Amino acid sequence: MRAGSLDQIITVQRSTETVNEYGAPVFSWTDIDTLRAQKVEASTDEFLRDYGAIDETAVVFRVRWRDGITPADRVVHDGMVFKLKQVKEIGRRKGLELRCVSSGQEAGP
Repeated sequence: MRAGSLDQIITVQRSTETVNEYGAPVFSWTDIDTLRAQKVEASTDEFLRDYGAIDETAVVFRVRWRDGITPADRVVHDGMVFKLKQVKEIGRRKGLELRCVSSGQEAGP
């Protein structure tokens, strides 16, 4: 994987659970890593769901190998939130392909 092709910056986030002062669980997203990435492909599809038609953007990012990224995590790129659908290993610990889907949600503060 050539360093020159890693021209995008993504942030990988993981859901964390804390307890507030009333003892209720509170879920939030915590940054676990900021990575250089290559945006391989992007496509927008319109799907008909039970609640109507929505646009979904599918994106594939390639990054250098990093242990611990799972489909339970999410990716933030250019202020947009992408749900990880699949994490695929490239070679033998050479890199990862992060296959993501976005429904148009923007990253919050």
